Amino acid sequence: MATARDGTTVLGGLRFHFLDWGTASRPPLLLLHGGAQTAHSWDDVAPDFATDHHVLALDQRGHGDTDRAPGGVYRRADFVNDIRGFLADRGWPAATLIALSMGGLNAIAFAAAHPDAVRGLVVVDVAPTVERGGRDAIARQLTRRDFDSFEDAVAAAQAFNPRRTVENIRERLRHALRQTPDGRWTYKFDPAVFGAVDLELEALWEDVRRVRAPTLLVRGAESPILAAETAERFRRERPGSAIAEVAGAGHSVMGDNPAGFVAAVRPFLARHRL
Repeated sequence: MATARDGTTVLGGLRFHFLDWGTASRPPLLLLHGGAQTAHSWDDVAPDFATDHHVLALDQRGHGDTDRAPGGVYRRADFVNDIRGFLADRGWPAATLIALSMGGLNAIAFAAAHPDAVRGLVVVDVAPTVERGGRDAIARQLTRRDFDSFEDAVAAAQAFNPRRTVENIRERLRHALRQTPDGRWTYKFDPAVFGAVDLELEALWEDVRRVRAPTLLVRGAESPILAAETAERFRRERPGSAIAEVAGAGHSVMGDNPAGFVAAVRPFLARHRL
């Protein structure tokens, strides 16, 4: 299995961190994480895709080891411009995007605005209509940002998502947390980001209708965020799109059931020669 290489680049005056798996001559895949997460959210599945793709995972602005936006101002258009700039920076005229939650909404907006830059689109467990109960539960979980110890953070995350092993959560949080000078631990993401990404979600249905690339919507069978009926609406709004449901997975599908996620996405990539 391929091992990730860390990389950094500067886009629009901000320093961006990314992970790089695979070989540059292979078909390009760009992975975009969800809100409050990092590029390492894809560690369980990226090595599999890297066997026959060049895979990059980006820490989006305000997340992971990428800079925060000046003044704590986050706009969907800025995330879209970051994707465009990153593809150009990497010398990729176009790529297939696989993107979860917040990243999925950013990818939809990008695919609508820059159709020639998107070879294929895999949207993971999100649509412009989000289940309020699931969203509120995640928001409550993320309200607690500071922990007395790293293991306290691990315990809180594992209680929220018991589908994951403690070992898996510990590895993910190793990249999502930082230690403060007083010895406590806090999440790296900028809390200001959520004031922007929740705005005007319903308006993104128009972007769904504008997507031209082959599209797959992956839903966790136990998702509290993406209802089955909303997934069906996505298919109607984007004719020709496909839906795959992954058993034993909640919202973070690729981490809850990595093998199931890969099995859902691989046939789509093969069918469209992506």
